[in-house]
Amino acid sequence: MTNTVTFIGLGTMGQPMVRNLARSVPVAVYDANPDAIDAAARSDGVTPLASPFDGAGADIVILMLPNSTVVQRVLGDLGDPESFASRLHPGALVVDMGSSAPRATQEVAKQLREREVGMVDAPVSGGPRKAATAELTIMVGGPVEDYERALPLLRTMGTSVTHVGSAGSAHALKALNNLLSAIGLVGALEVLTEGTKFGLDPRTMLDVINRSTGRNQSTEVKIGPEVLDGRFRVGFSLPLTVKDITTALDLSSSVGLSPEVSQACVRFCQAALAGLDEENPDQSEIARYMAEMTGVDLTQ
Repeated sequence: MTNTVTFIGLGTMGQPMVRNLARSVPVAVYDANPDAIDAAARSDGVTPLASPFDGAGADIVILMLPNSTVVQRVLGDLGDPESFASRLHPGALVVDMGSSAPRATQEVAKQLREREVGMVDAPVSGGPRKAATAELTIMVGGPVEDYERALPLLRTMGTSVTHVGSAGSAHALKALNNLLSAIGLVGALEVLTEGTKFGLDPRTMLDVINRSTGRNQSTEVKIGPEVLDGRFRVGFSLPLTVKDITTALDLSSSVGLSPEVSQACVRFCQAALAGLDEENPDQSEIARYMAEMTGVDLTQ
């Protein structure tokens, strides 16, 4: 790989992703938090940037940012000669690996193409643990030639990389995946709460469910250690969960659907976020809110 690479966004996911990427190619990094830049720069192959503009000349720019609003803020107005986007050279490639809104991604990709700059959306699934071990699942939207150009870099961060369609399609799939994951978590917690209220032992229930047809990723991975054991450290925040599943629900509305199960899940997660007296609760703390509402505490 001979491309020069800039990576912007060094949060919980960005830090381990940069470490893995830098094992294969030198990476220049930037984040609004200077401490995050310093932490990333401790890895071999990572060069800190004083400003994001210092990285605008790279062949490939990877963004790992919270949402479309931040992506657009970083890229800036394409008509402004002083913006980051205007400083990208023709032939450059932008890779948006955050969880942006699909429609916004389509618009940004269109505008960049007018400047002969490519773009793919490449959101990830797997959380901080899979990011640390370079075992992320990565879905990619955009032209095939841009996907193929980004592929060697993406493979340094994930074990499953799939081209899923045109620009914005990967961000749509990521939001829908996270909605389904949230439905599985909320549904499992509700079932365990009902069974515990009846008199069943929640750990016995979980063991049986995980050998039965009701099992899902939350029952198999999250609920035992993070809820029953009381750790509440899935590593993915409830605010980001609400943001992603709201994006998925907005997508449903944009195609003329009104999915009742999805709506109920989004409403419950929004209520949990509002009801928890914490600044940035973990996704698993939905169980704390459910315990407050029902009087049934699943923590053992």
